[in-house]
Amino acid sequence: MTDAPAVDLRLVPSAVGAWAATVVAVGAGWRPAAALAAVCVLVAVVGWWCRRRHGSGSLVMLVVVAACCVTAAFAATSSLRMHEVTTGPVREGALRGAYATVEGVVTDDPRPITGSFADQVLVPIRASRVTLRGTVVDGSARITVFAPPDPWRALEPGVSVTFRARLAAPDRVGAVDAVARATGPPEVGSAPALLRWSGVVRRALAEAAAIALPREEAGLLPGMVVGDRSGLDVSVQDSFTAAGMSHLTAVSGANFTFVVGCVVLGARLLSAGPRTTAALAGIVLVAFVVVARPSPSVLRAAVMGVLGLLAVMTGRRRHVMPALCTAVLVLLAVDPGLAVSWGFALSVTATVALVLLAPVLTAMVSRADAPPGRRRPVLDAVAVALAAHLVTAPLVAAMAGTFSVYSVAANVLAAPVVGPVTVIGALAAVVAVVSVEAGAVVAGVAWVPLRWLLAVAAYTADAPGATVLTPTGPRGAAVVGGCVLVAAGAAVMVRRRWLSAHRGTIDR
Repeated sequence: MTDAPAVDLRLVPSAVGAWAATVVAVGAGWRPAAALAAVCVLVAVVGWWCRRRHGSGSLVMLVVVAACCVTAAFAATSSLRMHEVTTGPVREGALRGAYATVEGVVTDDPRPITGSFADQVLVPIRASRVTLRGTVVDGSARITVFAPPDPWRALEPGVSVTFRARLAAPDRVGAVDAVARATGPPEVGSAPALLRWSGVVRRALAEAAAIALPREEAGLLPGMVVGDRSGLDVSVQDSFTAAGMSHLTAVSGANFTFVVGCVVLGARLLSAGPRTTAALAGIVLVAFVVVARPSPSVLRAAVMGVLGLLAVMTGRRRHVMPALCTAVLVLLAVDPGLAVSWGFALSVTATVALVLLAPVLTAMVSRADAPPGRRRPVLDAVAVALAAHLVTAPLVAAMAGTFSVYSVAANVLAAPVVGPVTVIGALAAVVAVVSVEAGAVVAGVAWVPLRWLLAVAAYTADAPGATVLTPTGPRGAAVVGGCVLVAAGAAVMVRRRWLSAHRGTIDR
């Protein structure tokens, strides 16, 4: 029997370095990033010189030099970007509190926020033109708009808008040129044809769900399938959050894994060739991205979902980590703001857990005499849920200040029905575009699994001690991370003692 090939980790230092460099630039400003770039260049030069001088062909040294070069490149480019953001004319106008006319495109769904005096929505805009006191500034600028819900809440990603607002400088450095407080309703232009089509699909699914399902289930189905949470009850959202299942109410990598995986499986059953299967999967992937709205979070979820599918279907976990690292590098190069995005961090760490930690956990809890390679669906589901919970718990604590005690159990109970709900919902959306009534018939099939998910979330959220409050920020991450490490160490010690006793019993 040959050992399984080790996971290829050579690109990990480069990806981590690029991420760290981008975080420094976005979080601390262009000067620290420029200094980091200079230090990395110096280390790379010294490392390369040592390698040549001593004639060493060490792979470790080559990986370190490559990581320093990549880190330096990302630090330099991020520094230039942040210098442009913090010294450009839009930022200067924001520092003066100037009024401006902004022309741009909505880049993500408006997010409701509760203020001290009135509810508002936060709308991310990529501005192409900003007019400040008669001075026209052309070029790309990121502006976060605070506005009243009506009519801003109805804006869809991809639609062009023109509006008046008062600019202000952001509280933190960030990758945003300015924040703006809208002084009136926007003039709304037309969205691209593909995004208008996505709106048709989303509305058809919502209408079909409303016809076929009770209120709670009707609001949950569009959220799970295409990320449309407009009809989701607040109580349902709260229970899913308390149960550690909030990722199910938004578009995640699992959505893409299930839908694309279903297409691949169907193509294989029809004896389609590899190229035909890849083409069909690519078409469905692009269509799903368009329907779910091609925001940075959705694009990130698509990449992570495809990588997760690669890991599960091919079993070539050795090649998944290089693909993941490449995806991280590409995504950070396209959108540096992802470096400080909680969603991005949670997706990457969960994918790493799937590839690296889940197989280890499966092996740890397997019987010593179990045949290798045997499929254990329940054990695999527990290992995946536990691995994802362990690596993401410190991030969730830092982000929300909570720790879900029963998250692993809730997600294991939910896992068997998440795939069917996603696939049924996607099929219902396609059918509903042609006939809402027929789509309602398909959506009605999802009632039982949706009811199960709601019951799991409700019972878990109401269980004693379902959530534990933790500090937020680095303190919360350190506290929860330390507890996770202690628990993991204790589990390893218990397993070693059990194995020693088990082997002793066998020897006797």
